Amino acid sequence: MAFEATKKEWSELYTFFRLLATGVVHMGTPQGKKDDEKKLSIAMIQREEHNGTRRYYLEGEEVHVVGEEMDARFPREDFATVADLILDAIKTSPDDEVASPDGVEEFLDAVSIFDLEAKTEDRTDFSIAFWHADAPLTGLVVRSRIGRMNPLLDGGRTANLKFEQTGIKFATPTVSKVNALESANEVADRMMLIDRLGGVLKYADVADKVFRCNL
Repeated sequence: MAFEATKKEWSELYTFFRLLATGVVHMGTPQGKKDDEKKLSIAMIQREEHNGTRRYYLEGEEVHVVGEEMDARFPREDFATVADLILDAIKTSPDDEVASPDGVEEFLDAVSIFDLEAKTEDRTDFSIAFWHADAPLTGLVVRSRIGRMNPLLDGGRTANLKFEQTGIKFATPTVSKVNALESANEVADRMMLIDRLGGVLKYADVADKVFRCNL
């Protein structure tokens, strides 16, 4: 039985495989489009797998995979084929959970990839060495318009923002009405309710001083 994963998870794997297949990262235009003339050549991609750090070297028409328990070569065209299968699946599925297309699970087993999302301690999904395998690594984060977006800030008190209500003064029943509002997008809905009631929210501070220093 095919396993399922979210479009966000599939999107990261798709991007990883597509880069291994094409071997380049295109620059972007001011309009947010791909610039076909400006691109960087990929020499190696480093990714955290289930059994440690693994390096994927682009050598001609092959990907040379080197890790703690692995040293193998695979045709780059295989990564292109699987990337196409993944993209077609996530674009045509109406649901966020997408079943693995035929042939994808077998390929993942062959290359020993068991985590669709890399397990990293920072926000990067994988790192790339451009032009030469020993070049300094550049961390990349995958953002997909097909899947659900990650929040800009992690949830929790350390990333809380403080706002002051500078519009009309609300009576206690009105304050209780705002605080009682519950929904899937609770914060956004409460802010919109305050706006509809004539309130004006003004940024004041952050809740955590370390976070303030990092801004």
